Amino acid sequence: MNTKIKYLLIGVITFVIIFLMNYIGNDAPDKLSRALMTASAAVIGLGIGMWIYSRRDQNDERNHFD
Repeated sequence: MNTKIKYLLIGVITFVIIFLMNYIGNDAPDKLSRALMTASAAVIGLGIGMWIYSRRDQNDERNHFD
C-alpha cells in the first residue's frame, strides 16, 4: 500500500474518532463547529508530525555503518 494512502487513511480515521468524541460528549449549542475545528486541528497536527517523521527517516545517515 502506498504511504500517501496510509497517511490519508490514518487522517480520516483520526478525524472521525475525534469528531465523534467531541460531538457526542458536548452539550454546548455550538457543538458541531467545535467538533469540526478540533478534529481538523488534530488532523493537521498529525499530518505535520507524520511529515516530519518521514523526512527524518529519509535523511537519517547516522545508522548507515560500514
